[in-house]
Amino acid sequence: MSMILSASVVRVRDGLPLSASTDCDQSTGMQECRKYFKMLSKKLSQLPDRCTLKTGQYNINFISSLGVSYMMLCTENYPNVLAFCFLDELQKEFITTYNMMKTNTAIRPYCFIEFDNFIQRTKQRYNNTRSLSTKMNLADMQTEIKLRPPYQISVSELGSANGFSHVPVGEYKGTGKISAAPHQRLEPVTLPGIVSFVLSLLCGALNLIRGFHAIESLLQNEGEDFSYVIAFFLGTAACLYQCYLFVYYTGWRNAKSFLTFGLICLCNMYLYELRNLWQLFFHVTVGAFSTLQIRLRQPQGKSPDYNV
Repeated sequence: MSMILSASVVRVRDGLPLSASTDCDQSTGMQECRKYFKMLSKKLSQLPDRCTLKTGQYNINFISSLGVSYMMLCTENYPNVLAFCFLDELQKEFITTYNMMKTNTAIRPYCFIEFDNFIQRTKQRYNNTRSLSTKMNLADMQTEIKLRPPYQISVSELGSANGFSHVPVGEYKGTGKISAAPHQRLEPVTLPGIVSFVLSLLCGALNLIRGFHAIESLLQNEGEDFSYVIAFFLGTAACLYQCYLFVYYTGWRNAKSFLTFGLICLCNMYLYELRNLWQLFFHVTVGAFSTLQIRLRQPQGKSPDYNV
């Protein structure tokens, strides 16, 4: 018999369970699937916003939006379109009932457990497909799934249900691979971070302007050193790359920021004859300040365990 077995609402940032259906089934298969729920909740920020995990006779589907993920467990023969329509209804009701401030500041697990009443009512309705009155929504969802099918997560990607292993990194396009870096969320931007970003852009612009002036001088005087042009443009690239590292998450992010700062220092050392001490101090200080802000703005952390 095809049916929805359970559902839960989880915060994407740290995997905190906000609400869940009260399930009485304690079978071995259900216990195993709850472990997969727990494993998935720890990686939501690195997963696409619509996914399916097939675990033998059960499927786990989830969608994520506005920092909240809606997960459900169903039998393997439950229609895919109905599953995602069910999740879509949970999402709309939850967004309507609770504002983002409440979900972002929630500390206690299952602090919105009263939402279980809606989950149970909706689950019963979707388990009795003859009473469903959402044909238009089903048609829309069918079209959307055809155009952008959910990413298929394999059990091997998650590793053992008793532990946790890293999901391989790749490129996600439709049903392609997962891209960890674009989906990794960084901590909120602070005022010093904004200041460092603007100053890095300013330094990059100053280097770029001086680089073009060096080219003009080189064209007018054949004796000019072309290496100064290279130094100015390398300084521009280093400043812009610092801005990129501050905004986006990449692998070896901290190491790249230190190497970029080192390049800024080398360029300014080489340009010592063309800049006064105050200019050199300004460029190096901005580079150091930006490196510090990149180091401070780390990926959002995960809570160790919420017994999802």
